[in-house]
Amino acid sequence: MEYMGDKNYWDSKFEIRGDSLLSPEKALVNNIGYLKTGTVLDVACGDGRNTLYLLQKGFDVTGIDFSNRALERLNAFATRAGYEVETKQVDLSGSNSLNELKNFDNIVINHYRASKEVLKDISKHINDEGILFVCGFGYKHKVDFKIRQEDLILESDFEGIKNMFNLIKYEENEDERGFFVTYILKKY
Repeated sequence: MEYMGDKNYWDSKFEIRGDSLLSPEKALVNNIGYLKTGTVLDVACGDGRNTLYLLQKGFDVTGIDFSNRALERLNAFATRAGYEVETKQVDLSGSNSLNELKNFDNIVINHYRASKEVLKDISKHINDEGILFVCGFGYKHKVDFKIRQEDLILESDFEGIKNMFNLIKYEENEDERGFFVTYILKKY
């Protein structure tokens, strides 16, 4: 699934971005207490705004993204801040793209609509009692040329994994960027 642009689009975007990180996602900061102590997989991590925040909070973080330029930036930001982070270039549009990954206590997916197939695959990489945190543009977001209808996170996206997870929190928020939904699920 191509999400808000292909690999070349994102490589170019990260190439021209300034030498500082954006702030971590507000929903992640506000809900950090739901995450279990331990490991986190940051899916579609970009250049690491959430990864660095999680490292600062004491988590052991692995970041994956399909943009090599984003991962280069993430590694530079982490090194500059004195953190070690594992990064992997992963294209989630391929089947079994997560095969080489271990299991994690938490998986964070921010501003990326994972396909039902990817969510099923991701669910295999969360430890029992682990947390799946998903935040992104929601069903009320005004679609345009950048954020398409197929980029919006929907409740139905989780149908294939609801027999493995309990929804422990759902919230909706709107700000200057648009309308967002957050799902926090616990694996049983």
